[in-house]
Amino acid sequence: MKAVGLIVEYNPFHNGHAFHLQASKEAAGADVVIAVMSGNFLQRGEPALVSKWYRTQMALLNGVDLVFELPYRFAVQKAETFASGAVSILDAAGCEALCFGSESGDLTSFLQTISFLKENQQLFDASIKQHMENGVSYPKAIALSYQGLSGSDQFLNLAKPNNILGFQYMKAILEQNSQLKPLTVARKNADYHDEHFASETIASATSIRKAIFAEEEMHSPNIEQYVPEPTNRLLQEYKQRFGSYHHWENYWDLLQYKLITSSADELKNIYEMEEGLENRLVDAALTSADFKEYMDNIKTKRYTWTRLQRLSVHVLTNAKKTDMKNSIQAEYIRLLGMTQTGKDYLNKMKKHFSLPIISKLSAYKEKEILLDIKAARIYAMAFPKHIRKQMIRQEFNQPPIFIQK
Repeated sequence: MKAVGLIVEYNPFHNGHAFHLQASKEAAGADVVIAVMSGNFLQRGEPALVSKWYRTQMALLNGVDLVFELPYRFAVQKAETFASGAVSILDAAGCEALCFGSESGDLTSFLQTISFLKENQQLFDASIKQHMENGVSYPKAIALSYQGLSGSDQFLNLAKPNNILGFQYMKAILEQNSQLKPLTVARKNADYHDEHFASETIASATSIRKAIFAEEEMHSPNIEQYVPEPTNRLLQEYKQRFGSYHHWENYWDLLQYKLITSSADELKNIYEMEEGLENRLVDAALTSADFKEYMDNIKTKRYTWTRLQRLSVHVLTNAKKTDMKNSIQAEYIRLLGMTQTGKDYLNKMKKHFSLPIISKLSAYKEKEILLDIKAARIYAMAFPKHIRKQMIRQEFNQPPIFIQK
């Protein structure tokens, strides 16, 4: 059975994801689709709209055969680390190909860019450092350094978010000497950060979430035309079952409490805390009424909104520098869900996997998974006590979701 791997968040699963999934399967000639999916907190430093269990159901009902969780220490990270952890899981699970969406849609441009930067690595690194010393954010410094060295965007536009991720996927494949064959599919119609609907059927996850949150205030357009039926149904079920979706304001009181009751030394030990940022965060926590105001108060030219949101997640989960290992590869594969096709693949291939498979937390005792457990507990804190208790218990007792199609 030939498997193609996808690296996803599905926040939520929409029509653009469905297009990418089908195009990936066709491009790879695959029988099985394996998704490595971020857990309850995401790469841009946000809580997922709905839990990883509901997003797993969305994935399985829309064509994915196996869903593995990307551990917290890779999921809430810069693109390079995010890509490295996800690639290591797909490789360990026996995938033959990785297919990613990109603004480029042209694999040659990725290969040319990687080759060019490898030949000019010292100049590239020096240029990035210089731009950052001048107060430029890391992503912007990469784009400016690359454009300055190449003289144009003839290879790849590294200012585009999916191109950046794709570039890091390709690098991770090469650095890990992975068996994965890279493939790319051009993003369709909507840009990653679009906040408004750009076509009649395709919209970014950002614009869909914006509409969903607006709908809670009773003045939003319907999203049915932008998401498959299972997604729409599960979103409605989640709202009815839990009362609301997840967003940062649900966690503001917890974050504020953590910041104003922690010592400077405690905050300095939080992952990604540097150069006196702890003082800036505490000052903002003391004067801000909500998370949006807090973010407006701490954002600078050098530190992007995304970087500061990720740091805030690490404060919220008390993720210390010593917790977030420097390893580029995962230590385990956590199975969140499968279809019958996925189950057949596991039965045939799991003995060849190079990492242990976890299907139930209560059966796994190693300390590497403690961050995931902590993140799940914090994620549940958005809800009243009776729901919170249920969600925390689910993290330990939930077997992999099985969808018979």
